[in-house]
Amino acid sequence: MEQADYRFFREHGYLPLGKILTAEEVAYYTAVFDRDWAEARERWYSAPNHQIINCDALVSSPEIDGLIRHPKIIQPLHDLMGEKICFSEICIRHMAAYESPELKRSWHRDRPHWKEHPLRIGYVQAVVYLTDVDETTHCFSISPESASQEILDIEAQLERGGIHDLYGEAGTAILFNVSVLHTATVRQTRKERKSVQTYYGHPHREFLSNDSLIPASFWRDHSDTEVRAFYGVLNEKTREYYEENS
Repeated sequence: MEQADYRFFREHGYLPLGKILTAEEVAYYTAVFDRDWAEARERWYSAPNHQIINCDALVSSPEIDGLIRHPKIIQPLHDLMGEKICFSEICIRHMAAYESPELKRSWHRDRPHWKEHPLRIGYVQAVVYLTDVDETTHCFSISPESASQEILDIEAQLERGGIHDLYGEAGTAILFNVSVLHTATVRQTRKERKSVQTYYGHPHREFLSNDSLIPASFWRDHSDTEVRAFYGVLNEKTREYYEENS
């Protein structure tokens, strides 16, 4: 990673990676997304901010592993987080057209800052757009925050950091510290947004959530020991599932 990129993340809490996917990769993962939407709808459910999500995408569409562990995502993550990282959660997300002229945002922090880390990173999320995102569509938004700044409440942070709406064509990726204030921005649009949003953590820390079931084909049976380790921080949902089905 260029030092300028590291400094940008340190000063803002996020890093735009640009368009990391080729046209062929965009087409491939969009096809995976669309097939999941059509054939695994029982796994999709409504979430805040006009979203329908599937957090068991590794089960219904295991090919998504190629995007989770895409080298243009994994290498910057190592540079920011440290030598060892692990999978924490994945949600593929659909945002439909929206008729109301009222702009909707739901600002939040997913977890407290991990102050022992030099960038205060406990978990990082990678947002990958599978559709073009601009000022006429729904988007991801963040209120930039330096790793050296005082941690403020929502209103004070918005006053200090402002709001950055992050746009990009299909195949664009963004990394951000999930402890930094962020939201999905819902705006009047006739366009849908499709995204793949993956959380990564540190393997020596607790799992992030119980939202994603991790298939045994990744954490137990995979031929590559590094892949098994990457998926090996099991949440309670995964542990209970395999205890009940062993």
